Amino acid sequence: MPYSAEISRNNPTLFVFLLDQSGSMADTFGAGEARLRKADALADVANRTLHDLVIRCTKSEEIRNYYEIAVLGYGASSDTPVTSSLGGPGGAGSVAKISEVAEPPVRLEDRTKKLPDGAGGVVEQKVRFPIWVEPQSGNGTPMCAALEQARNIVNDWLKGHPNCFPPVILHITDGESGDGDPTAMGQAIATLKSTDGAVLLFNCHLSSQRAASVEYPSSPEALPNEFAKTLFTMSSVIPDPFRRSAAQSAINLNEGARGFVFNADVAALVQFFDIGTRPANLR
Repeated sequence: MPYSAEISRNNPTLFVFLLDQSGSMADTFGAGEARLRKADALADVANRTLHDLVIRCTKSEEIRNYYEIAVLGYGASSDTPVTSSLGGPGGAGSVAKISEVAEPPVRLEDRTKKLPDGAGGVVEQKVRFPIWVEPQSGNGTPMCAALEQARNIVNDWLKGHPNCFPPVILHITDGESGDGDPTAMGQAIATLKSTDGAVLLFNCHLSSQRAASVEYPSSPEALPNEFAKTLFTMSSVIPDPFRRSAAQSAINLNEGARGFVFNADVAALVQFFDIGTRPANLR
């Protein structure tokens, strides 16, 4: 069966975070007092996800290299359209083992976390929050170039891991491609595969407007425009192991649902990362 390969230290899988850092990511989204810059929200959720992946791979005080990670940002610089956005020692190369990511990050921030007090109220607790990805917003939206670089990284990585659980590319953007139609590059990514199945490309669109979101559709009928339909067409059908894992968190995805969210808010962005990084067959 596809997407059933065991994920282990001898047979890791790869996650690629592909982050839009164009100028429009400085715009705000959300509602009321919760509105914040898209760039800040994206960096925050990416950092939380990286931290969660490190914790997931920590066994008996040892970090086991079940995962390898690449974080690419695009649009922040006019000179270099696509760059590595993974800070800390692990960011030196295009792909880092999860144990390398766990090395001291760029910095630790003091955050306040609200916890139940056991009597129906909440208490605030200070925590140290690791930062690997900085919020950035700069220029245009070279989406095709970004997808091409992600494809090249995955293609090279697969040469050394032919029997792996297929890599997952998590692409987050807030606007249309500025360097052409990305459909062909999305199709090129879909041709990559291990012996266990095709590489997965999931897409999440962040909206500055207070519009209804469309989450994990199985057809493009409810999508409002051609841009949304393009992202839908590029997005992979969510495999059964991901759907089963989502169901354990009370997220029920229809058969044939694609890894695509349109007009996401912060909560939907968090859920998108969670669904995309939870293949259930860790050793």
